[in-house]
Amino acid sequence: MKSTQQFTAIIEREGDGYVSLCPELDIASQGDNIEEARQNLIEAVELFFETADPSEVQNRLHSKFMEHERKSCN
Repeated sequence: MKSTQQFTAIIEREGDGYVSLCPELDIASQGDNIEEARQNLIEAVELFFETADPSEVQNRLHSKFMEHERKSCN
C-alpha cells in the first residue's frame, strides 16, 4: 500500500525560468514555467524516495524537523 505525504514546494522566478525547492527534503529542480518547475520537482522527490537509502530519508526529514524546532524555541 502506498502512503501519501505532503511536502512544501517553493517556486521562484530566476532568470528566464523558475526554480522549485522542497525544503523538507532539500531537493530542488527547475523549469521554463511554473507548472514545469512543479512537475520536475515532483519527479525529483519521487526519484529520491525510490532510490534513497531509508536512513538518508530519515536524516533529511529529522534534520529539517530539528531545524524548525530550534527556530520555534527561540
